[in-house]
Amino acid sequence: MKEQFIEKVSASYKPKGAFIQLGSGILDGEVVTDAKVNLALRMMNRHGLIAGATGTGKTRTLQLIAEQLSDAGVPVFMLDVKGDLSGLAEPGKTNEALLERGQAVGIPFEPSSFPVEPFSLSGKLGAPMRLTVSDFGPVLLSRILDLNDTQSGVLSAIFKYAQDTDLPLVDLDDLKKLLSYLSDGAGAAEIKEDYGRISSASSGAILRKIVAMEQQGVAHLFGEKEFDIQDLFGKVDGKGVITLLNIADVQDQPLLFSTFLLSLLAQLFKKLPEVGDLDQPKLVFFFDEAHLLFNGASKAFLAQIEQIVRLIRSKGVGVFFCTQAANDIAESVLGQLGNRVQHALRAFTPNDAENLRKTVRTYPTSEFYAIDKILTALGTGQALITVLNDKGIPTEVVATHLVPARAVMGPASPETYNRILAESDATTKYQERIERRSAAEIITERQQQQEATLAREQIEKAAKKPASSSKTTSATRSRRQTPFEAAQTTASRTLAREGTKLLGKLASGLLDMFFKKRK
Repeated sequence: MKEQFIEKVSASYKPKGAFIQLGSGILDGEVVTDAKVNLALRMMNRHGLIAGATGTGKTRTLQLIAEQLSDAGVPVFMLDVKGDLSGLAEPGKTNEALLERGQAVGIPFEPSSFPVEPFSLSGKLGAPMRLTVSDFGPVLLSRILDLNDTQSGVLSAIFKYAQDTDLPLVDLDDLKKLLSYLSDGAGAAEIKEDYGRISSASSGAILRKIVAMEQQGVAHLFGEKEFDIQDLFGKVDGKGVITLLNIADVQDQPLLFSTFLLSLLAQLFKKLPEVGDLDQPKLVFFFDEAHLLFNGASKAFLAQIEQIVRLIRSKGVGVFFCTQAANDIAESVLGQLGNRVQHALRAFTPNDAENLRKTVRTYPTSEFYAIDKILTALGTGQALITVLNDKGIPTEVVATHLVPARAVMGPASPETYNRILAESDATTKYQERIERRSAAEIITERQQQQEATLAREQIEKAAKKPASSSKTTSATRSRRQTPFEAAQTTASRTLAREGTKLLGKLASGLLDMFFKKRK
């Protein structure tokens, strides 16, 4: 049985090119050293899942994979939730347990350190990592702001207007200024014709949520100098640089940092060229606390995640999601994760038992294990593994005793961490914030020009009024009569009236004389 186990595992996990060793197989509680479980580097862009209950060793699995990738010259990006991955910068300390584990998997334990570049969203625990509002995009920003479908549509229209009119959206001030300009300002009529009217209710709701986010102290995430994704591909002395995003001081804002990570992936997808299948990945991206990404996600948000994961592998990037249970990941994304490392699951509650049942159904049957039993029997530092072989076919399911991490399994000493920050080129590059002419300044200039034009028109209109009034007064004055002219007019009227009476009397007298003579 043992020989058959070694034969099957060796045949299933024997890649032709470069690989990393995850560990050795376990059969009937015994670590079988010769049943080596390997993962081909060329298959790491087929993505993966690292799952398991709290305390089963998921973080250390991330660390041992990152170490071997760095040795192979592959850069790595990792989310450091608690600040305990910075120990990668220091060689581990030898102890009996590590020596025993190394001997069990056939790799003698040798302490080693790795090149680390720490970043931080707050800028307090590493070089600040920023993105512009434009780079973040309307879908991801809607997710952070928790907008409804109507408000998300309004935000998309605003981004489209900014793009079409060359208005750079760099920070939240730009977005607020543009939103006010298009909803209540002079731009309201302009956007109505081509993009639709923005109601005051929608604009007010979006503005309030932006202000609320600013009050949480995260406005500094947006701005310049924005993070250059090319800085993720560094190497030092042939080793791939491990970029750590330390979120220990903002871990109480999970929606923020999980969405920010996706925005980084979106930038990689957008800016990297197509490279097809490589002998080894250009970058491996570890997405810890992945369940936070999918909780309450909108259809548009899920569609963007699915598109990025499906297509980014052709850019030479592998993505590994780390979470407690496989069903934390949306099915459309889970189906694209070819490499799986499943740590122990517990069945203490009915929900735990249901999660276990669902997980078991995602694994092929094994002649060596009862999957449901082995998943609850795995110890710390052990996992049930199946990956893709060179031909893209899932390998034999193997309970695996994992390789020990060689660096410090915990935070680096304050002296080491401070030294790394002081010597970091990234700190020098990104520490100072850059303020340039963007949407807020451009709109302010437009409004000032409009106000100046309106004021000039009002002055010109006011200047014309006195001249017109003067002509009217002159004309009125010219129609008035002097006293002499008034006397002449009165006399003329009297003479005309009296002359008419006299002519009437003469005519009457002549007629009387004429009729008397006839008689």
